Amino acid sequence: MAKKTIVVKQVGSPIRRPADQRATLVGLGLNKMNRTRELEDTPSVRGMVAKIPHMVKIIEERG
Repeated sequence: MAKKTIVVKQVGSPIRRPADQRATLVGLGLNKMNRTRELEDTPSVRGMVAKIPHMVKIIEERG
């Protein structure tokens, strides 16, 4: 059974955002505009994405 993954893209800048939102971006492995990451689809990753919906976008769900 293949693991479920989601592809997350950074669409917003962390400039002038609270430190916890910037830390959430770094935790997802993002730090520059338009970068994408394929991450495991877990409740913790989903929670991180939900915390900063104005800065990231789920572009694909695999698995």
